[in-house]
Amino acid sequence: MDKIGLIRKPIERELSEFKMLFDTALTSTAPILGDVLGYIRKRNGKMMRPMLVLLMAKLYGEINSATLHSALSLELLHTASLVHDDVVDKSDKRRGQASVNALYDNRVSVLVGDYMLATSLRHAAYTKEIELVDLVARLGQNLSEGEIVQLANTSNTYFSEEVYFDVIRKKTAALFTASAESGALSAKASTDEVGNAALFGEMIGIAFQIKDDIFDYFENEELGKPTGNDMLEGKLTLPALYVLNHQADEATRELALRIRSLKASQEEIASFVSYVKREGGIKYADKVMHDYRDKALGLLPAQTDESLRAALTAYVDYVVDRTK
Repeated sequence: MDKIGLIRKPIERELSEFKMLFDTALTSTAPILGDVLGYIRKRNGKMMRPMLVLLMAKLYGEINSATLHSALSLELLHTASLVHDDVVDKSDKRRGQASVNALYDNRVSVLVGDYMLATSLRHAAYTKEIELVDLVARLGQNLSEGEIVQLANTSNTYFSEEVYFDVIRKKTAALFTASAESGALSAKASTDEVGNAALFGEMIGIAFQIKDDIFDYFENEELGKPTGNDMLEGKLTLPALYVLNHQADEATRELALRIRSLKASQEEIASFVSYVKREGGIKYADKVMHDYRDKALGLLPAQTDESLRAALTAYVDYVVDRTK
């Protein structure tokens, strides 16, 4: 059985229930809105974060209505943030498919994103658990703050791993943290168990983002972006930061600042990508990613059910072994 099959095995029935709920939430008879929601619904991915919510609820108790609605609330918030991000980043593709703003326009994208945010809050309310509503609200704050910190970072003249990790904790990792935490909360786990679940999600989320950053150094049409795409947006991620702080000469650091300020040509970016790979940036990032993988697995309770342990181990391994 492949990793995705192992992940789904303990939660197959509940995942089917979630997907029906998800499809219903992304349906509308309103003109244009229904078309856009239908497009988003059809291109949804492997549901990694909802699966984490379900697995953590089952780890600490039972999956219930609050679990399903909190998983949906988080997934809708996540999806809305991606629709808005594509507008901010002027992206015309999302994971190899046309973005909403490319098919329609920025006005439609922003309004549909707002609609999904409102729908997310409704499903948070359906949990009837104020802690879960607060969790969703905090996640929305973290996602927005992470984007703003990242934008502000493009004007920095220093290359800080600390700032990098701060950004990804508030962006990608925050989604996994909230997913794991909400699953435990919905199952009425203890305070210590909820804290442990949140930390487990954070470790996975950091590893997930590092893997995405590594992808940016290699051509892959399936990802819907060319090599160095992050740098075209002025973003310097972990592989580059390591090399800049340990290997780079002054000319390379000046080039990195040009990349941040969006003044570098595609040829200069391609040269910088090759330099980072040659000087060990990818090797370093891969090691850090696997360190977070090991930290996550070390947080699993000793008495975890065998099928759940296999599913959660497969989940963590999928994050670091995936090819897209």
